[in-house]
Amino acid sequence: MNYNVRGENIEVTPALREYVEKKLGKLERYFDGTPDANVNVSLKVYNDKQSKIEVTIPMTGLVLRAEESHVDMYAAIDLVVDKLERQIRKHKTKVNRKLRDQGGTRAFFEATNGTTTNVAVQDLDDEDFELVRTKRFNLKPMDNEEAILQMNMLGHNFFVFTNASTNNTNVVYKRRDGKYGIIEPN
Repeated sequence: MNYNVRGENIEVTPALREYVEKKLGKLERYFDGTPDANVNVSLKVYNDKQSKIEVTIPMTGLVLRAEESHVDMYAAIDLVVDKLERQIRKHKTKVNRKLRDQGGTRAFFEATNGTTTNVAVQDLDDEDFELVRTKRFNLKPMDNEEAILQMNMLGHNFFVFTNASTNNTNVVYKRRDGKYGIIEPN
């Protein structure tokens, strides 16, 4: 695994980098071999001395992502590793259950003609999430600022709207840092 550790309002010391690599290196035991993945680690410290770590590991057919905040950076690293371990175990359990239900790994690989690039994760997720409500509404053309105002008036964390300048459907959302983000199609 290739580690990309960067800091925001914090100097990434060799000791801190070594601790991150050592702790995240423990995740390799969950894979058959050492995965060829880029591990993106972002360490942040805020004015109130709150530390935050964000880890993203894009892999074939799976993206592992976790973030944790704590007063102590080393404790935040430990917490984020625990969260990533739970994600990996949950994913492996789902994949193994899916393989068992389909008749084992041999039947799975015969059905996919030996390709292992993408596991059908959408089938696995159906059992965890139950859709309880469908909402329909008309999208009003508006600019980003008006969409943010509408979202705040409704008390929601996100708001779907038609961008008046591009005529595309966009989503504005409130980030954890209190600022706003926008999702727009390519």
